[in-house]
This record gives sequence, structure tokens and C-alpha cells, in this order.
Amino acid sequence: MRTAPRQDEIWLVKLDPTLGSEMRKTRPCLVISPDEMNDPLRTMMVAPLTTADRPYPTRIRIRFQGKTGQIALDQIRSVDQSRAVKKLGRITDTMAASVSTLLVEMFRRN
Repeated sequence: MRTAPRQDEIWLVKLDPTLGSEMRKTRPCLVISPDEMNDPLRTMMVAPLTTADRPYPTRIRIRFQGKTGQIALDQIRSVDQSRAVKKLGRITDTMAASVSTLLVEMFRRN
């Protein structure tokens, strides 16, 4: 039995098929769903990583595996865990805190 991906881990995820402006192909994604969801469900929430540098307030700069890019929180999606190809690593606690802070800010109701 395979262990469910954990929050704050980066996994290579098969995102295709996609529609419209969704990020495509197999790419690193940050698992943002909490472990309390990842364990019992077969789905997980992920945010794709991209090497494109966009000035969007919903993106967080990251350096991972020698590449500079962004965590695209504006492209969050739920995917079946079977789309996860392999674990690539984990973000730092400082980066995880930045992601959580921005997620709260994005979904705050004024």
C-alpha cells in the first residue's frame, strides 16, 4: 500500500488532460491539503510549480532542485493521488508558513 503524499511535500504530478489556461504536463506540485484530508481521501490539493516568472500576487518565489521559479497558488486544483508520480522533496518550514499566510490572505473575506 502506498503512503499518501504529505502536506508541504513536492511531488511530480501528471496534470494532463487540462483545459484552457490550466497548467499542463507532468510537473512538480506542492501538496497544500492537510494530512487529515490526504490520508482518508484519494484526492489531494496541489499548487503547481513553474519556472515562468509572473508578477502575480498569488505566486511565491521558490528555489527547488537548483531552479528558480514560483509556486502558483492561483492554479490550485484537486487531483487524484494516482496522478502523483514520485516525491521530489519538501519545502522548508519558513516557505510553508509563507504559503499558508498567502492562502489565508487569498481566501479572506473583507
